Amino acid sequence: MTPTRYDHPSRQHLPRWARYVAWLGFWTGLAASLLMLLAGPAYRLHIVSLGTAFSLLGMAAKGGVGAAVIALTGLILSLLARRSRLAWIAGLGLLMGPLAFVPPWLFMHKARSVPPIHDISTDTRNPPAFQAVLALRKPGDNSAVYAGPKLAAQQHAAYPDIRPLHFAQPPDKVFAAALAVAKDMDWHIDADHPKAGRIEATATTFWFGFKDDVVIRVEPDGTGTRLDIRSASRIGVSDVGKNADRIRDFRSRIDQRLRAPG
Repeated sequence: MTPTRYDHPSRQHLPRWARYVAWLGFWTGLAASLLMLLAGPAYRLHIVSLGTAFSLLGMAAKGGVGAAVIALTGLILSLLARRSRLAWIAGLGLLMGPLAFVPPWLFMHKARSVPPIHDISTDTRNPPAFQAVLALRKPGDNSAVYAGPKLAAQQHAAYPDIRPLHFAQPPDKVFAAALAVAKDMDWHIDADHPKAGRIEATATTFWFGFKDDVVIRVEPDGTGTRLDIRSASRIGVSDVGKNADRIRDFRSRIDQRLRAPG
């Protein structure tokens, strides 16, 4: 007589639980990822407010953590149940969890690591003044007036490398290079005055579409040229380091352009 095989009740229900948990992890990961990806465009298209967009990012981060935990559980159950298709579904959920969690986490980490300022200038004693872009600002936007010594001290502590730029070339050549770089960086040129040595532009961030104002001042400096650049956000207390990064990017590009042969 062949002995009857006995399956424990928990093993009998294993495929069903694997299916439920794997799919739950997948859909949770997908929903969290979509929340993360669409928060910025939704604000940019004026569908939600900025506060709501940031809330969506927070929900996406929490959902991403939950999705990763659920999907990992689903993956283990699927492997135990020998359901390869379910294992792939759970694996996708496990991948989408970090996709939803990591960008908001990096954003929050960066926000905590920099001072809550949004106006960065290479010259903090006599920063270039905004003129043409003032008409583009709305009521309630950040002040275009530089905040003074307190702001300068915060900037120097956080971004000591943001200093005036000096070049051996004459002002007209530096001005032309600065204008070319501004266009290469996809800034909208609002003013272009070679004689005054001033360029004003509007930079738009990729994800949320924030508008930041930029002014460049070019002036003689002995036998060479001094260039100062100021970048300031129209809204928000903190720029999460974006304006300093923009100035660094500009500095790198104009250095390459002016040092290129010919």
